[in-house]
Amino acid sequence: MDLRDDLTPFEAVNYFFHKAADIDKLSDAAIAVLTGTYRELRVQVPVRRDDGSLSVHIGYRVQHNGARGPYKGGVRFHPSADLEEVRALASLMTWKTALVGVPFGGAKGGVQVDPTGFSQTELERLSRRYFGQIAHIIGPNRDIPAPDMNTNAQVMSWFMDEYGRRRGHTTQIVTGKPLALGGSEGREAATGRGVVQVMDRAVEVRELGVPRDLTLAIQGFGNVGSWAARLADEKGYRIVAVSDMYGAVHHPDGLDVPALVAHVNESGSVTDFAGSEPMDPAALLTADVDVLVPAAVGEVITHHNADDVRASIIVEAANNPVTPVADAALTERDVLIVPDILANAGGVTVSYYEWVQNNQELYWDETEVNGRLERKLEKAFDDTWKFYTETGEAASMREAAFALAVNRVVEAASLRGYL
Repeated sequence: MDLRDDLTPFEAVNYFFHKAADIDKLSDAAIAVLTGTYRELRVQVPVRRDDGSLSVHIGYRVQHNGARGPYKGGVRFHPSADLEEVRALASLMTWKTALVGVPFGGAKGGVQVDPTGFSQTELERLSRRYFGQIAHIIGPNRDIPAPDMNTNAQVMSWFMDEYGRRRGHTTQIVTGKPLALGGSEGREAATGRGVVQVMDRAVEVRELGVPRDLTLAIQGFGNVGSWAARLADEKGYRIVAVSDMYGAVHHPDGLDVPALVAHVNESGSVTDFAGSEPMDPAALLTADVDVLVPAAVGEVITHHNADDVRASIIVEAANNPVTPVADAALTERDVLIVPDILANAGGVTVSYYEWVQNNQELYWDETEVNGRLERKLEKAFDDTWKFYTETGEAASMREAAFALAVNRVVEAASLRGYL
């Protein structure tokens, strides 16, 4: 596949898949299977609003590949959640679960809707109607949804209840649930915790120094970005800039992260935080920092701004935040990019632990969960780094990560007999 500026999200993921296919020397048959999706479901999601009107939305559930286990992937409520984006995210989940070694395949769901104006009862109607429309392809050993952008533990509770109405009480039908309904300790912070864990390893292998001497900028201050900020701050990193959908703030000596979190909880935004200065959100991506963590949406680092990025390390807390053209330019400059299928895999890893605990009805404390997560991600990072630095076959950590993941999926598919 040619490297172009106008690749769609799914084409961008498949661009890196083709790089891995070359490294792994895949057959034409394997390439044909893995560049497509196994199943794509498009549903209509009508929602009765509180004023009596009816709004109609389009929802999707895409199952990319299930060779290594049940399909696994989040559900997002967002205007950009069209079929092309959901396909891309389902594919990324296939490679992510394979890379970190959890026995799931890849799936993703979404409803094209802006839920910000929805009341709680409207959001419940939306959630239940969407889940009801896809329930016939969902199951605890078939496809297990989880939270994603604009969905949370409450939405998962409605999903679980809707499934229970049909099939009986089944805690393991979704992950990311509240603790009271079988959720796992440590799940809320898991993605952000994983981001910081792999960031620590990246800083170590690049020999940048100790955390207290390093500056960090985080784009996005939702669940992932805010937890990454809190945990990085606890380790001593100096978080000098953060942003959200409303704006950005910075302080050259480091922001008071606990106070910032309290401010966001009270005001709903990082803007107007006392003791900080406002900044252009776009400028955060090119700030003079050691580590950049894009933790918001995809395609924020492109051919337009890649040359201006000054960070030595980029840790992709969001999915697909660096376009292929930008990735090539940054790799040429020896910027280390920790790819999304590794950097943000903490969430699906602890989702797996939640599913295991639900199946056993035996639950672990947070120390146990966090320890298992740290060991899993450290191994995934070290495997990827070793492949990247020792084999000479991959031009970047991203290519190494994809090559390892694709090889594991192909092995499973071959053993099943359909490749």
